[in-house]
Amino acid sequence: MNHLRYSGLPFEQQRAAFLAIVAADPLLAETLARVRGLALPDWLVVSGALYNSVWNHLTGKPPGYGIKDVDLFYFDNADLSYEAEDAVIRRAAEHFEGLSLPIEVRNQARVHLWYPVKFGQECPRYTSASESVSYFASKTHAVGVRFDGNGEFELVAPFGLDDIFSFRITPNRVLDNQRTHEAKGKRAQEYWPEIEVVPW
Repeated sequence: MNHLRYSGLPFEQQRAAFLAIVAADPLLAETLARVRGLALPDWLVVSGALYNSVWNHLTGKPPGYGIKDVDLFYFDNADLSYEAEDAVIRRAAEHFEGLSLPIEVRNQARVHLWYPVKFGQECPRYTSASESVSYFASKTHAVGVRFDGNGEFELVAPFGLDDIFSFRITPNRVLDNQRTHEAKGKRAQEYWPEIEVVPW
């Protein structure tokens, strides 16, 4: 099996392959359908569950292999209180009951409030769920999928998809996230030894 068969292809071909893999993955298909039913503002399923599923598909691993949870972003700046976000998290927990993976829900309008405490540095005040994706520690991980108004897949990939299809974890130095980049790279290599982690 050639796990690099999409590496280096033009973006539109990679985009079509990526979305086809996502749509065919039973875990992701059910999760995305359920997320749509939750009707959160500016929502986006991001990161691990997506690129891990692509790596599983390309290396012949079963769906769900190596995936800890599903990250679900939304953006709502009407109420930035912890309580408002917590109410959404509780509603989501009920809504997603029975799914085989836990869903981590986070309001991206609030990140700048807790990020300095957790990571010891400032981060920008994001203006959308999509914008926050471009600040991930690794460019490879900066990917998100949602349904548009017509029920078609919409892809957010500020750095493209070639890193994912090339099994390469590339640092994103926009914030000082070296530790996160290295930790996530190390974890990924334990599941997919094909992966190359580009040094910070």
